[in-house]
Amino acid sequence: MMESLMPWLLSGLGLVILLLAGDALVKGAVNLSLRLGVPALIVSLTIVAFGTSAPELLIAISAILDDAPGLALGNVVGSNTANVLLVLGVPALMATLHTSECDTRKNFNFMLAATFLFLALAFRGVFDMTAGLALLGALGYVLFDAFRQAKAHRIACKSAPDEDEEIEGADPDMPWWRIITFLVLGLIGLPLGADLLVDNATVIAKTYGVSDTVIGLTLVAVGTSLPELATTVMAALRRQADVALGNVIGSNMFNLLAIIGIATLVGPIPVDPSFLRFDLWVMLGASVLLIPFVYLRKDITRNWGIALTAAYVGYLALVLI
Repeated sequence: MMESLMPWLLSGLGLVILLLAGDALVKGAVNLSLRLGVPALIVSLTIVAFGTSAPELLIAISAILDDAPGLALGNVVGSNTANVLLVLGVPALMATLHTSECDTRKNFNFMLAATFLFLALAFRGVFDMTAGLALLGALGYVLFDAFRQAKAHRIACKSAPDEDEEIEGADPDMPWWRIITFLVLGLIGLPLGADLLVDNATVIAKTYGVSDTVIGLTLVAVGTSLPELATTVMAALRRQADVALGNVIGSNMFNLLAIIGIATLVGPIPVDPSFLRFDLWVMLGASVLLIPFVYLRKDITRNWGIALTAAYVGYLALVLI
């Protein structure tokens, strides 16, 4: 009896770790942005995004080493779809995400460009080292641009100190050791919690006879998106819409450019024809759904939350049928 309950208990423990680590990472990121004079959005596009994408990277490398490269691709594609529909949809059910206050157009354009680059490379039939280097080159440009933005912002703040942005709920006097502690706890706790949850959830799925392909596109994808979900829920409750939206955009860019880019250095990733027919287009469609919130500056209200969450449930139903 205890043996059958253990995967469920460990899955629950993984979820708790994810929620606590997500809260720690948001606290650390927004306070780091204050101390460095960098907008919270830029911090979320780099530190937070990389930390919450760590589970996907670990799983991608592990899948290739275990001679299951399709799981790596399914995980990234499924995670990017879940990031938009689930990670923004669920928090909006709890509290409106005031994304109208955030200017994410430039970074969203980068994410769309990364998505189209990823699609173009996918139609080559395999993500090899050549494709990986192209993805990593694009990532290098994105990080360089983020650094340039941060530098310009610091200079602007020095010339106009009275115009520093205020970040609600943050402590501008938080000591460095606490900021670093929050970031370390978040960056370590997120992949640890995700790994614990995914491993045990996979055991549960196999117990009920679910295939590895479905596990990769659904269970593992949702599991590795839980760090983003945990971070975004906490950001929404703390009224940090810029962190929430920036985290999703940044995580999707990191998934496409960094995760697959680094994974190809370990081994090639063949593209299953089913991805070209369906899943990649669903991922692109989910990305396009962000246009009203980015270009039209709409808030993600509860109604939008219901629509996004329902769309993801519909996608899961199609995959599981």
